[in-house]
Amino acid sequence: MDLLVRVEGACSGDSTDRRLRERLIALIGERLAFGGHVFALTDPVTGVASSPHATVPMLPWPELPGLIRARYLTPDRTQWHGVLARFGVTDTAFVTFADRHGTWGWLELWHTGGRYDAQDRALLERLAPAVTRGLRAASARTFAARDAGLAPVPPGVVVLGDDLHVRDQTDAAAEALLHLLPPDEPMAPIPAAAYNTAAALIAVEAGRWPGDPSARVHLGGNRWVTVRAARLGADIAVAISPSTAAERTDLFARVHGLSPRETEVLDMALLGLGTPAIAERLVVARTTAEDHMKAVLAKTGSPSRQVLLARALGT
Repeated sequence: MDLLVRVEGACSGDSTDRRLRERLIALIGERLAFGGHVFALTDPVTGVASSPHATVPMLPWPELPGLIRARYLTPDRTQWHGVLARFGVTDTAFVTFADRHGTWGWLELWHTGGRYDAQDRALLERLAPAVTRGLRAASARTFAARDAGLAPVPPGVVVLGDDLHVRDQTDAAAEALLHLLPPDEPMAPIPAAAYNTAAALIAVEAGRWPGDPSARVHLGGNRWVTVRAARLGADIAVAISPSTAAERTDLFARVHGLSPRETEVLDMALLGLGTPAIAERLVVARTTAEDHMKAVLAKTGSPSRQVLLARALGT
C-alpha cells in the first residue's frame, strides 16, 4: 500500500497525538533510515516546541538543555548540522506541519550513516498535509475529553540559568512539571516545554526568534496549561499555569478550523450574547448570525451552545 494512503489512514483515526506520532514514525521508518528523530508539537501561534516524541540514543541526557538552547540560536541549517555532527549525526531531514490555522509541529530525522537525497525530502513534504490535519484533529479531540479524576494543576515557577540548568522552583512548579511529563519519560522532571520556552526567550533577546517565548501544552483530559518564559535578573523564570479563557478559545478556534468570522461569533457567544445581539454586533441579518453559529457547532462537533462553551472554556 502506498505510504501516503497509510499515513492518511493513521491520521484519520481517533488516536492521541502521542500514539499518532508513534504510528507515523513507524510508517516513515519503513521508507527512510534514521538513527534518531525528534517529532515535536508546537504552539500554533508562537511555534515554540513542546511534548516531543524523540529517539536520540546518541545524545547524553545531561546535554539536552544545551542542545535545545542551540536549536533556537542556530536557525541556519548548515550550522545546525555542525552542532549535531559531534553526536555522530551525518545528515538531517526536516519538515514542518503547518496550515492557515497555525504551525502544529515538526519532524526532524537524524541520519547516522549516510545522507538524505531530494527524493527523501520530497517524500516528507508529500506527507506533510495529511500529518498536519492529523495533529490538529488530535488537539481538537482533547477539548471534548472528560476530566473525571484529573486534579487541577496549580500555577508554579521554575528558575533556570542561561545554560537552562535549574536554579530553583516552587513546590507547585515541581508538581506541574511532573504532570507535563509522559509517565514513561526517562528523564528528570523538567519537561521540554520549560526548556523550549526559556531557549526561545534567549533567542528572542539575540534577535533569532520572532515569536513569543510561550507555549500551550495539553495535560490530559481537556486541560491545557500555558508555559511562558521571562527574564528574572540574570536568570529566566518559566511560569506554568492553566491557560486563560482567551488562550483556550483561540486554540479551540484554531484546532477546529474556524474562519475569522466564525471565531468572532464564538467569542461573542462566550460573552453570553444571544443570536440577536451577535447579529447586531456583526451588522448582519439574524439568519446570517444563526448560520454562522450552526457552522461553529458543526465544525466543533458540539450538540448545543452549552456544550460548545463548556468545551471551549474547559468547564
